[in-house]
Amino acid sequence: MPLSEHEQKLLEQLEKQLHEDDPKFANSMGSDPGRSWSTRHVVIGVLCALAGVFLLLVGVTLQNIFVGVLGFVVMGGGVYFATMRSSGGARGSKGRTPKSGKQRSSFMSGLEERWDERRRGEP
Repeated sequence: MPLSEHEQKLLEQLEKQLHEDDPKFANSMGSDPGRSWSTRHVVIGVLCALAGVFLLLVGVTLQNIFVGVLGFVVMGGGVYFATMRSSGGARGSKGRTPKSGKQRSSFMSGLEERWDERRRGEP
């Protein structure tokens, strides 16, 4: 069932307020376009994974367990590093001052008032 225009606007307001109050949490929960794969992480991770595969093959060829295990660990670390998401929103929020409690409560009281008005209008 699609949302009405009023509900869509209310949802957009809530999303905007969430991004203002806690951008790191909002970015981790939403499908924000700013939350994307870091090209640097992918390139470095792939290079590490390839180096790990190379070390693993060298360890198998030389029959050296230590080199093989080291290659496996490097390969796993590279894959992990490549799949990490960028945290672009967290850097910009350091200079911001926190919102006062009055602004938050007024936002919530406004939502509560709208909710009450909506409930009174329905049979």
